[in-house]
Amino acid sequence: MTSSSKAWVKPAIAAVLLAAAGLAAYSTLNSKNSAPAVTFVGIKGEKITPESLRGKVVMVNFWATSCTTCVAEMPQMVDTYNKYKDKGLEFVAVAMKYDAPNYVVNFTETRQLPFKVALDVTGEAAKAYGDVAMTPTTFVIDKDGKIIKRYVGQPEFPALHKLLEEHLKG
Repeated sequence: MTSSSKAWVKPAIAAVLLAAAGLAAYSTLNSKNSAPAVTFVGIKGEKITPESLRGKVVMVNFWATSCTTCVAEMPQMVDTYNKYKDKGLEFVAVAMKYDAPNYVVNFTETRQLPFKVALDVTGEAAKAYGDVAMTPTTFVIDKDGKIIKRYVGQPEFPALHKLLEEHLKG
C-alpha cells in the first residue's frame, strides 16, 4: 500500500471504534430501558426532576446552538410540543456542556421556545444517557420512565408523532 492509500486507515478504524462504542452505549441503555434518574437544571436555575416528569410522555433532546441540524429541527420540535403538550407531553431541551449558557439563553428567548430548556454544564446528563456525543439526540420516554425510542439526528416527524400518539393514549 502506498502512503496515500493508507491515509484512510486510521480514520476508518476510529470511525468503527466510535460506532462500536456508540452501539455499546445504546445497547447498555436499552438493556436497562429506564431513563436515567437525572435532575436537569433549567436556564433559570430551576430543577427538573425525574419525579416531576413521571406520569408524562417526555422527550429529552440533547442539542447545541452550534449544531445546524439542531437549529433546523427546532421549529418542528416546537410544533410537536405544542401539538401534544395538552395531551401529556413534556419536553426538555438539554444544551450540551460545550454550549455557552448565554448562547442557549439567547436562542431560547429569541426563538421563544415554549418548553423546558436545561444546561448540562458538567456533561453528567449526556453521560447518564449513554455518553451522548452526537447532536441532536432525542429520547422518547413513556409515562413509566422507560425509554421507548432514541433518535440520533433529526427524527422523521410523522413517525415520531405516531409514536407519541400511541403512548399518550390513556
